[in-house]
This record gives sequence, structure tokens and C-alpha cells, in this order.
Amino acid sequence: MFLLVETSVTAETLTGRLVRVLVVDDDPHVLSALSRGLVSPTMEVVGASSGATALSLLGSQPFDVLVSDLRMPGMSGMDLGAALRRIAPDLPVIFMTGSPSIDTAMRAFELNAFRYLQKPVATAALRTVIEEAVRLRDLARSRHPDAEGTVLASRAALVGAFTRALDTLTMVYQPIVSTSTRETIGHEALMRTKEPALPHPGAVLDAAEKLGSLHVLGRATRARVAETLTLHADCGSIFVNLHSADLADAELYLADSPLARFAPRVVLEITERATLEGITDVAGRIARLRALGYRIAVDDLGAGYAGLNYFASLKPDIVKIDMSLTRNLDIDVVRATVVRSLVTLSRDLGMLVVAEGVETRGERDALVEIGCHYLQGYLLARPGPPFVQVAWP
Repeated sequence: MFLLVETSVTAETLTGRLVRVLVVDDDPHVLSALSRGLVSPTMEVVGASSGATALSLLGSQPFDVLVSDLRMPGMSGMDLGAALRRIAPDLPVIFMTGSPSIDTAMRAFELNAFRYLQKPVATAALRTVIEEAVRLRDLARSRHPDAEGTVLASRAALVGAFTRALDTLTMVYQPIVSTSTRETIGHEALMRTKEPALPHPGAVLDAAEKLGSLHVLGRATRARVAETLTLHADCGSIFVNLHSADLADAELYLADSPLARFAPRVVLEITERATLEGITDVAGRIARLRALGYRIAVDDLGAGYAGLNYFASLKPDIVKIDMSLTRNLDIDVVRATVVRSLVTLSRDLGMLVVAEGVETRGERDALVEIGCHYLQGYLLARPGPPFVQVAWP
């Protein structure tokens, strides 16, 4: 991400003020050319090389227009536009693409995009479109002066709900059972809150992402787990979820952080649903965590962005196969084949395998036959207070 700002702001735009534009493109040459072509005494330009970076910026800074490429790895322009509509419903969005199609044009229309432009886009033409978008937005706000207040009120409500969720944050624990010994070898820590506006963990994570508070949530979660481990000296391994954004949190690497005291007992689960894009020196960060004593797991394998790329980036000790693959695999040949391939690959690389979401004896038996080391799911036990030992069903 880079910032291009003209320091001597003297003139006014057609809107009567300085316009702040966020330009998003994974091609550094396109991003640099557009940003440098647009920046002027009347236009401040911030560039972002990924949708995830752009979303973080949108949650922490005010912008007048978003200009985004459509085809980007990880979070696409459409994904970014959909996420933006939840936090800034009236922000003008201009999409650019080198491969226009009816489908993407219709999707852009559904997201209420201001323009859908074909690359290459001349900066002079893009500037005109941006100024028109801002002018029309300002005109709409002058006719409906409470619109921005409504957005700000919604954000204030989200801040309140997230704060209350943190205040009532607790952890429950779901057993993980060995297929060879049929004994409980550890538990996954799962967050719960009593905040009705954020009724499930996904809602809490979504709120944290919108507010730019993923680090705050991650630290609170790890502190709660540490409190539990202080009271339970012998509970096996504890699997703790770690959002990929947490890898950029300096607190995670401190030897005196709450959870670090228990690092040899902790497996950090980095979800494959979230991209590692934007996290620098991933290998170095993982090495630092291992030096503290943590083990590393890839969570939700088969359900997210990265696929097998996570093996190369993280070199995990443990792989957790997502429930979307384990569900009904005893009667679904395709799922069974995919899971068998993942298990074979993981075992060949010296990684342990946990199958998540096991709900039937048929799934259990098929996973045992395939060669999974560990199982987790409602068939064995639901999440509950620490620390439940379960009988093989």
C-alpha cells in the first residue's frame, strides 16, 4: 500500500473541496500509473494492492470514491464492493476490468456501482468520472442531509455492540479425539458472547473486520484461553483460532504475552478462509511463533482462498479438513476422493490430519478408513465448558 498526497492544496474541485480517492489494483504498474495520474492539488489518492488492504483502509479512513479492479487474487473487486456496501452504503464505486462481461456488468449494477469501465482507462477520463460521482453524491446528501448521519449512527451502534461482545466474551471447548487410541488428545477453543446484536462468532469477526479491530479481538481471545489454561494444568493440546491478520500483530510474538506462557501446549489454527496477502515475511513470522513453542495448523482446508498454497506458505504441523468436505463423504464418492488425496498428501509431508464436522457414524468410519489421525464434531461432543473427555461413539 502506498500513499500519494499533493501537499499544497489550494484549489477547489467541482465539489468545492478536496476529494479523497482509494484506488485498488493488484498490478503495481497500473496502480502506480493511475495514482500518479490522478493525484493533484484537488485530489488526494491512496493506493492499495489488494481488496483486503482496501477494506482495512475503508474501515479506518474517510474516502469520497472507490476505484477498483475486478479481477484480483484473494478478495476480488466484487467481493470488496459487497463488503463496502455493509459499511459505507452510499460511497460511489467505479469498477475497472480488462475482461468485461454481461455477468460482471450485471453484478456491478446489483452493487449499485457508479461506473463499469473497460481497461485501459485514461486518467483524464477517470478523473472526470470521479468528479461526477462525488458531485452527484454531495448533491444527494444536500437533499437528504441525514443520510451521512445514518451511516455514522450505524457505525456507532456497531462499535457499541462489539464493545459489549468483548465484555461478555467467553470460551467453550470442543474435544478432538484420536482415531487410533479413541482418546481425547486436546480441545479447540471457540469464542462465545452474550451480545444479541452479534449472535455468533462469525458476526463478531465480521464486526471486528469492519471496525479494523481484528487485533483487539484476537488479543482478547488469546487472553481468555490463557486464563483457562492457568486453571487446568493437564488438558492436552489447545487449538486456538488465529485470523491471518493477527500475524501482523506484534503482541503475538512477545514472550511475555498471556498465551506465550503456554505455547508448547497450544496449536495456532490459521484459517484457510482468509488470505495471507498483505502479510509480509510469512515464513519468518511462522518461524518466530515456532521458536516460542507454538505448533501451527491450517484450519478449514478446502473452504477458502488459498488451497494447497497454504502448505508452502505455512508448512503446518497439523491440517484441519473443513466440514464442507467431510459432510456425507461416506456416501459421496467425490468428497471421499478429495479428502483421501488431502490426507495422503498431508501424511506424506509429515503432517497430522484432523477432520472437522463429523456428525454421523458413517462419516466417522469413512474417515478412519481413509487414515485421518483425529476427529472433531458433534458426533463426539458439542463445544462446552473445559475440559470434557468423551467416549468413542
